[in-house]
Amino acid sequence: MTSEELRVNVEKALAEIRPFLESDGGNISLVGIEDDVRVKVQLEGACVGCSVNQMTLKSGVEMTIKKYAPQIEEVVNVEPSIQ
Repeated sequence: MTSEELRVNVEKALAEIRPFLESDGGNISLVGIEDDVRVKVQLEGACVGCSVNQMTLKSGVEMTIKKYAPQIEEVVNVEPSIQ
């Protein structure tokens, strides 16, 4: 899988999980993919302060991304920078 195909597949995975996050007032965006094995995402909206966001990240987001892109080893949340 090329880097571009990987990005497309990760975006498909995020599109699949996004409605669940939006229903709770949150969202997610892709920040980047490092070395084709580590996905960086940013949880947004209500997901930022949610006490279960790490569980959501691991059991929901990471699992869904690995379904579309099995070579992904890790998904990490990047905290938004404060301007």
